[in-house]
Amino acid sequence: MEFALTLFSDSQTAYVVFGELFRILSQDEAFTARLQESNLSVRLVHTNPAAVIHVSADGVLFGDDVPEAATIIIKMSCATAHELWNGSLLMPAALAMGKVRIKGKIARVLELVPILQPAFDRYPGIAAAHGIVGDSNGPDRSTKGIPA
Repeated sequence: MEFALTLFSDSQTAYVVFGELFRILSQDEAFTARLQESNLSVRLVHTNPAAVIHVSADGVLFGDDVPEAATIIIKMSCATAHELWNGSLLMPAALAMGKVRIKGKIARVLELVPILQPAFDRYPGIAAAHGIVGDSNGPDRSTKGIPA
């Protein structure tokens, strides 16, 4: 898919953009408190290019430092991650189309969704700051990706 190649030319670019997003969130006390209260950890496995990130109340780990175990494992391409965080693709549609695969209990995934709201709010600015721009016709970022 050409879109994926033009957005994230290499793993380093993906780590810079997604890494910044989750480093910022890991410094937010409300975000980490909610992860800790829910006892959640997430392993994000990005492909095309490869970038693996582990997010927990203890912080963010990247690449070879990422543990295999996590409460929830989410696998998707970097282009799909960009579409999700940017709001041009909603998680239910991504799951239905097979663009995202999730391992973990559904109840745990449902706990995670509202905790991730700050990521949806911050990602567009982070991506734009790194020259990663997508569909300008995408929906308003303020509430996308989070069910009402």
